[in-house]
Amino acid sequence: MQSSDRGPDAEEASGQPGLDQLMLKTAQGDQEAFAQVYDQVNGRVLGLVLRVVRNAAQSEEVAQDVLVEVWRTAGRFRPEKGTAMTWILTLAHRRAVDRVRAAQASVDRDAKAALLDHSTPFDEVAEEVETRMEWERVRRCVQGLTEIQREAVTLAYYGGLTYKDVAEALTVPLGTIKTRLRDGLIRLRDCLGVAS
Repeated sequence: MQSSDRGPDAEEASGQPGLDQLMLKTAQGDQEAFAQVYDQVNGRVLGLVLRVVRNAAQSEEVAQDVLVEVWRTAGRFRPEKGTAMTWILTLAHRRAVDRVRAAQASVDRDAKAALLDHSTPFDEVAEEVETRMEWERVRRCVQGLTEIQREAVTLAYYGGLTYKDVAEALTVPLGTIKTRLRDGLIRLRDCLGVAS
């Protein structure tokens, strides 16, 4: 019968300290005691973690993390509250559940990101064809304006001039330019089929 299968009394009766005693020594920094703790619990910790995580590589990693945590936090073990094995397996179970939750959260984040990132691919050729067709429609509509409307619209919207600057450039009164621009824009809107 292996020492891990015997109860604490059997271990102490054989001259071997029990797991609880080894944990207390480990809490004081006794590396030999921790080596014995490790040997006694490693298999059970790995088995428990593997049942929860269901991935051998991740289970080994979690089991290693648990045993490092046992070494670092051995001072928190209280024999009056339960056995060392129970305390260690509780740590192992919590770590394993945390790993499963983290993995699921990662999968959920990736799925959500994939849904949000599902955009229609950009087609440069189609975009350029559409832009050229729009420019051609605008050009045809501008050609349909009267000469003064076309000149006023071209100077104001393509040349960036103010109404006053357009009036001075064409030597036409400001009120006439405003009327020609308004009438020209109305004709453009109707020609392009833009709703008002």
